[in-house]
Amino acid sequence: MKSRPTSSPARKIAAGLAVLAAVALLVLAISQFDSDTSAGSEQAKAAATQSGDNAMYRQLAALARRDAADPLARGSATAPVVMIEYSDFQCPFCRQFAQNTEPTLVEKYVDSGQLRIEWRNLALFGDESELAARAGWAAGQQGKFPELHSIMFEHSPAKKNTGVYTADRLTEWAAQAGVADLTRFRADMDSDAAHAAVKADVDEAIGIGINSTPAFLINGRPVLGARPIEQMIAVIEAGLQDGTEAGR
Repeated sequence: MKSRPTSSPARKIAAGLAVLAAVALLVLAISQFDSDTSAGSEQAKAAATQSGDNAMYRQLAALARRDAADPLARGSATAPVVMIEYSDFQCPFCRQFAQNTEPTLVEKYVDSGQLRIEWRNLALFGDESELAARAGWAAGQQGKFPELHSIMFEHSPAKKNTGVYTADRLTEWAAQAGVADLTRFRADMDSDAAHAAVKADVDEAIGIGINSTPAFLINGRPVLGARPIEQMIAVIEAGLQDGTEAGR
């Protein structure tokens, strides 16, 4: 009995077309959103609200996993707004968002059940980005991703891949973060599951045309870069109107 081929030319073509369509979708969404929001927060709020009925944004919003068991996510799985964050621990603008913007969003929206933040490891900057991403995943297996996330960004290097993120140092930081079983942490960090999880996140981002960090999808609305908090709030507030408008 002959084995079935794992793929066919037709399937490869279909997959390639799907990726191209996704990339085109995101590029179009970004260009439309950015052109409407460049003038300031008031225009940003108006443009974001108007985009709630846009099919492009609804398709991108479907990337939210809403897995209540996801250890790398913060906030309720049933929150009305999901912000998917594509980030790299060696990215200075990701650090800026993590330290200056995210705490306010957590206090204002996550803690009140209005917002869920889903982390995606977009490890773009080399071996240390990949290692840090796997360390974050490993900490998450013991419920300590937010704590290690904060410590890693505190030590995010000014120059990439200069030896700041090493397995030994990440283990020390994991201990500071409260990870209880450091032997398990080391094993998880090097595991096939960690590699696969990081690869899945990177593939998702690249598949829709995201190739820089940080990048966000807020109920499908794309926001690229560490934007002013007023703009982030405007887009979140617009997202909170999605369910209200759908119920009318």
